[in-house]
Order: sequence, then structure tokens, then C-alpha cells
Amino acid sequence: MRRISKLTRVAVGVASLALAATACGGTSGGSNGDGDKNLGLAIAYDIGGKGDQSFNDAAYAGLQKAKGEFGYTTADIEPTEGETDADKEQRLASLAKQGYNPVIGVGFAYGPAMEAVAKDYPDTTFGIVDSVVEGDNVASLVFAEEQASYLAGVAAAKATKTNTVGFVGGVDIPLIHKFEAGYKQGVEDTSGGKVKVISQYLTQTAEEGGFSSPDKGKAAAEGQIEKKADVVYQAAGLSGQGVIEAAAKAKVFAIGVDSDQYQQEALASYKEYILTSALKDVGGAVYALAKSVEDGKPLAGTQTFDLEVNGVGLAESNPQYAKIAGLKDAVEKAKEGITGGQIEVRTE
Repeated sequence: MRRISKLTRVAVGVASLALAATACGGTSGGSNGDGDKNLGLAIAYDIGGKGDQSFNDAAYAGLQKAKGEFGYTTADIEPTEGETDADKEQRLASLAKQGYNPVIGVGFAYGPAMEAVAKDYPDTTFGIVDSVVEGDNVASLVFAEEQASYLAGVAAAKATKTNTVGFVGGVDIPLIHKFEAGYKQGVEDTSGGKVKVISQYLTQTAEEGGFSSPDKGKAAAEGQIEKKADVVYQAAGLSGQGVIEAAAKAKVFAIGVDSDQYQQEALASYKEYILTSALKDVGGAVYALAKSVEDGKPLAGTQTFDLEVNGVGLAESNPQYAKIAGLKDAVEKAKEGITGGQIEVRTE
């Protein structure tokens, strides 16, 4: 039977990890090759890789925290263009065979590969972000993205002057539908239906570059801005950088995703226009799984990171966030409504 739990605030918190800006790279760490010694945490990146200033970099921050605290070897592996599930299987199996534990696949794309590999390495704890994979030695690290997105919608509705806001999704899949659904509901509830939401997905599949093409994100945002959108929320991975660039160029607000993108060095020239970010503590989840293995009590089953345990949230780094009339109070009220059960956020 699948186990479902929510981690406590001790295990995870949106503010628990300071995400450093990183450049794209290959593998760090090493291996003794014998499989007898636990080398520590290994992560395999999703599309876009390290340096996306968002989803993958958040996972890397979790790895860095675990490495610093536990003093062991780590590895982080980049994806390859056009790779197959078989390639992912080989990557995960190689890490487990070398002696890394836990081994985490960052992104739903690792689902089929992890299902195939985990059973062959029962003494290794596997983790997968954004997907549920059954297995006694698999922890499925999932998030209430719709809740953070609802808060982003509240902020957008309070910040808009044109009564038109935008949403750019990287790939047209159920995971990103959660972001859109929460955002639209937050906008609608806050504005009483007076604010229009323009939505666009960049691609139908990840292989077409929806999560890895800043140029596609920029073009989509420019189109929405031409239609009077003055706040644009993106859930598009690396492509989101193009959305932020377009918003800054037009001097309208962007809303970031996953990490506090106002704080990212690579986006510093645009930060004035990054109103806030819908936070998703991937780094905290990665660290929590590593700590559970280090403590000898490895997590397994579905681990849910929601607003109640600070697994998702909304960034307040930009000083303008606090200066927009009614915005902060409205977000706080929405948080209380969600955690108190008065607001049920849609996922589609």
C-alpha cells in the first residue's frame, strides 16, 4: 500500500536553502566503483540542467547543503539532448551500482526509468521529484504547486493596472496545468472576475524544448504584453528566463517560479521587474531525503510538500511587493484560507 505523508517544518522550509547562482556543468564528485560504501547523495537533472536559476538549481542547493552537513561525496549528472528512458535507466543504475544513496531523479521524466531500476537495487533509496513511483525503496517528492500559484494569482490581481495578466507554461502537461489552475483561481477570487488571464503553453512535449528555450518564452511573453498583460507568471523552467527578460524590457512585472528568482545573480539585470516568485522547495525535499538516509530511517512513499509545511510559498524579496496597496495583506489572508481549509485550490 502506498504511504502518504507530509513532512514537518523541521524537515523542510521554503527559506531553508539559499540558492546560489550556478553555471552549467557536468558531474561533480566521484566513486570508489565497488558499490560497498555509501558515497552519499546523487541527483540526475531534468531538462535544462544546472544553471536554469529555477527547478534544477534548487535541487543542486539541496545537494550542496547535504554535502556540507554530512561530509560525503556527491554526484550531479546532466541530461543529454534527445535522451531516451533507456538512457535515464542506465544513469540511475550506474549511480546506484557505484554506491550512491540516495539517488534522486529531478523531474517527472524519470518516472519510467526509476520504476524499472529501483527494484533491482533494493538497498538503495531512490527519490523522484514531481512524480509518484511505487516501490518500497522509492520516495516520491511531490508539491502543492497549485497553492503557491494561487498566491501568485492573488499578487498578480493586486498588481495589475490593465486588468490583464498572463500565464506562460513550458509544456502542456498535467503538472503545469496545476500551476495554471491555481493562478487563475487566485486571480479570479481576488478580482471578482474583473481581471483577465491570457494563457499559453510553449510546446506539447518536453522534447520540443518547452522547458529549455528562453527564446520561446520571450516570444510568448511579448505576445501577451502586446495584449495588455502587465503581469506575466511563468512555469517554464529555463524558458522562463525569456519571459522575465521580455517583461523587464517592457517594464511590466514577471512572476518567477520554483526558486526566488529575484535573488538570482544571472537575472540581476531584470530583478526590478520580478515582482515575486511562486516557491517550491525542491532543495528542501532533496535535503530531507538525504537526511533520512543519513539518519538510518529512509523516507519512502509519497511525501507531500504543501503550504502547511512551508513546502511551497511566495517570495517577498522585491521591495515593491510590500509597496503595492493591499497585496501583502491579501496574500496573507489567502495563505490562512488555504491552510485553514476555507479555500480549496483547483488543480485543473
